[in-house]
Amino acid sequence: MKLRFLIILLSFGALTSRAQLLKEKEGFTHADSLRGNLTPLRTCYDINYYHLDVKFNITQRAISGSNLFKFTATEDFTKLQFDLFANLTVDKVIYKGKIIPFTRDANAVFVTFPKTIAKGSKDQFTVFYSGKPTVAVNAPWDGGVVFKKDSLGKPWVVTACEGVGASIWWPNKDHLSDEVDSMLISISVPKGLKDVSNGRLRKVTPLADGYTRFDWFVANPINNYDVVANIGDYVHFGDTYMGEKGKLTMDYWVLPASLAKAKEHFGINAKPMLKAFEHWFGPYPFYEDGYKLVETPHLGMEHQSATAYGNHFLNGYLGYDMSGTGWGKKWDYIIIHESGHEWFGNNITGKDLGDMWIHESFTCYSESLFIEDNWGKAAGQEYNFGLRSGIENDSPIVGPYNVNKEGSGDMYPKGAIILNMVRTIINDDEKWRDILRGLNKTFYHQTVTYNQVVNYINEKSGKNLLPVFDQYLHYKDLPILEFATVRGKFCSRWIANAKDFTMPILVRVKGGEYKFITPTTRFTPVDVEGANKDNIEIDKLNFYVGELVD
Repeated sequence: MKLRFLIILLSFGALTSRAQLLKEKEGFTHADSLRGNLTPLRTCYDINYYHLDVKFNITQRAISGSNLFKFTATEDFTKLQFDLFANLTVDKVIYKGKIIPFTRDANAVFVTFPKTIAKGSKDQFTVFYSGKPTVAVNAPWDGGVVFKKDSLGKPWVVTACEGVGASIWWPNKDHLSDEVDSMLISISVPKGLKDVSNGRLRKVTPLADGYTRFDWFVANPINNYDVVANIGDYVHFGDTYMGEKGKLTMDYWVLPASLAKAKEHFGINAKPMLKAFEHWFGPYPFYEDGYKLVETPHLGMEHQSATAYGNHFLNGYLGYDMSGTGWGKKWDYIIIHESGHEWFGNNITGKDLGDMWIHESFTCYSESLFIEDNWGKAAGQEYNFGLRSGIENDSPIVGPYNVNKEGSGDMYPKGAIILNMVRTIINDDEKWRDILRGLNKTFYHQTVTYNQVVNYINEKSGKNLLPVFDQYLHYKDLPILEFATVRGKFCSRWIANAKDFTMPILVRVKGGEYKFITPTTRFTPVDVEGANKDNIEIDKLNFYVGELVD
């Protein structure tokens, strides 16, 4: 996902109750619930296949076309919901060759069928639509269609819609929980331009009206916000990578003026990325669809098998090191971060936008693993530590469910810090690598919940990590490790929001070796010989906590 520049702000603040934090749910609109909630009108059908067929009238900034919905009924029903932003017109809905009725409520569309669709049956309908889609002013931070021109004045038009949702430009069941199994994307563009979308190019067809249609087929499940149209005067070059599942095609689509730079820059970054991430996370999840980088007029986005790239062929984040350590300027942030989403976000997708941390925390953490794979573990940990300067501790990382709302932007740097902390607690790098690879294998091409991810790590690690994830993801405040002399003994305890919080942590007497202690919320003696309030030290490189010494 897009990563904003992070404000440097550290605040321990007052510990707040989870009940107070959950009050954020109050004030969400009816439209938010229609979009974010899984009602029976959405759970009654499982999407199997889309054929999205859209014509872009660039001069008018308008689109028109259709989307075929193929689905399996999960229960008997006569009515269902799909989604399309209200500024786009549903021209008609066709079922078995006939127009059927529909109604609208905000950005939700409700279709009524002439007969009961029986549970287990496979069926289909087609939505025809048109209008002027929302124009993205500052993509990828806002959503919609980007209408730009390249340096030669030729149209350069792309889509970007994470967060706001794919229904901002095409009709679909716009909820993260239901990924289509496969998809044909047909984009028609004015003659002389090309479209680059997800998957593999199947066919290019000149049309009688002066347009050209590009048909791209996606063989793997894909989430809606990853579906993309990239329209421009593109040129192509390619490469291959011999990976864990054999030969992976690598395709690059850039503007002609960028070709020389791209050939050098992409080669330096993309193959080392694949090597590092296949080592840590397992095989690239979409060999059937290939790997692509597509130059775009916005910064970047993790569009599955068609990663958007707009970092101007610079190392760092537009030349800036997010960590302030120097390690972030040795590689292209957008190529590494957005490609990391192929494993976390695209392969493993959160069922609800409130769990966007599953996408962003693991992917932000993947940056340090890329560094580790190329420059060693110490370098990766130094980079990871440097990300703390961007943590705000402003609100919980897990957002409210069922209203299409993300949690705090701390899901990026703080999420990466948490995962490194979990790795440190597990204290077995091979086991940690097995867990990361196991997540991608166990939940391959699936949508998941907080509990599925956290419980998997907890079970496979053999450690009680549930309180750790609860505190750091559901509350904004850091746990505080308090040291005090109680009844003549030097003791420690945790002060935290999470019930019965406990977490192992490395401490030492100054100059000595670090040792794990496992405080609880009750004072217990510190089992480190010679430790007292004047010489105790926490491993602050690997643990992100508050500290209080009485």
